[in-house]
Amino acid sequence: MLKVFGFLVRKPGLERQAFIDHYENEHIPLICRLATIPTVYKRNYVVRGDGSNLPFNEERGDVDFDVVTELVFADRAAFQAWQGELSRPGVGEQVVADEERFLDRSRTRAYVIEEYVTAG
Repeated sequence: MLKVFGFLVRKPGLERQAFIDHYENEHIPLICRLATIPTVYKRNYVVRGDGSNLPFNEERGDVDFDVVTELVFADRAAFQAWQGELSRPGVGEQVVADEERFLDRSRTRAYVIEEYVTAG
């Protein structure tokens, strides 16, 4: 299994709900039409300003992303195949054009993650 976390930031001036609506109702369907759907494709949106976030994060102001996107693939080959699908001529341009509608692409970060689980 290979897991990737993407830390994404909404485009300046875009309201939180408009960001979520675009990501869920426009971008995700676009990606799913253009490429094989990963084993897991989750979005985890940061909750801000209602006291539900951890106090030390709010005080320091170091929550510098709006969503953590989690992608899970069977293995590295499946991940590379997915990347290849999204890089095909004409496909990558569609993805970038849509991302520019709702993301601050200059602040996107993504990492391959190694998971360790403690069961309780």
